[in-house]
Amino acid sequence: VSVDGAPARASNGASVAADRAVGQSIACDTLFVFAAGDPASFRDTATFAWLREIARQGAVVAGVSGGPYLLARAGLLDGYRATIHWEHRPAFAESFHQIAIEPSLYVIDRRRVTCAGGTSGLDLAIELIEREQGHALATQVGDWFIRTQPRAADQPQRASLRERYGVANDRVLKVLARMEATVEEPEPRSALARLAGVSLRHLERLFAVHLGESLNEAYRRVRLEKAVQLLKTTGLSVTSVAIACGFRSSSHFSRAFKARYGVS
Repeated sequence: VSVDGAPARASNGASVAADRAVGQSIACDTLFVFAAGDPASFRDTATFAWLREIARQGAVVAGVSGGPYLLARAGLLDGYRATIHWEHRPAFAESFHQIAIEPSLYVIDRRRVTCAGGTSGLDLAIELIEREQGHALATQVGDWFIRTQPRAADQPQRASLRERYGVANDRVLKVLARMEATVEEPEPRSALARLAGVSLRHLERLFAVHLGESLNEAYRRVRLEKAVQLLKTTGLSVTSVAIACGFRSSSHFSRAFKARYGVS
């Protein structure tokens, strides 16, 4: 199903043929809603009304990747637990305070299902198969797809800091975690050193050895990577993104962005 019945075109140019358009009647047990890019920018009221009608008819409604954003905007997640792709989570949390968001791979709460997308879609599919058809078939499907390690719904969506940064030093990892948690209001270097339990000079040496950059450079990189995420997945202005990522002004942010990525 696509909004107008025409093929749905992906960002890589591939198209998926649609059997019908939003608004047409459809008999289904479960309706999966997919969205990517900037789901916050999708505001088609006819689609939201249609989704509410499908839900009223008793179907399970599932949102995948950015799909939970559409379900939330249609009012279908009020009072439910939900998850969403980590890239969309900041904007989702800002827009829907009333929804209990979990950092899970997927959440099944009564007749609402939400899934972070990516490979977690396979985990959800096999869970649904097990619930409806039993453990034996679920295991066979997992084997067919070479799924040697089943993942529970509450597994984290992202690799650990240790894996993402390729760093094993606990002091450096502790500081990186604080950096990621404080992009809006960066902490002074002295506070980071106290957190790590070492002198500022020693912490600078640790970052140089393990990351090949200074504390300030690492902090700026973390903030700029967060900015890229916000620019790609939200409708926030450049000024709003700059403030959200701890830059003094949009001009300061723009200079730092261009210095790192080579584009404005």
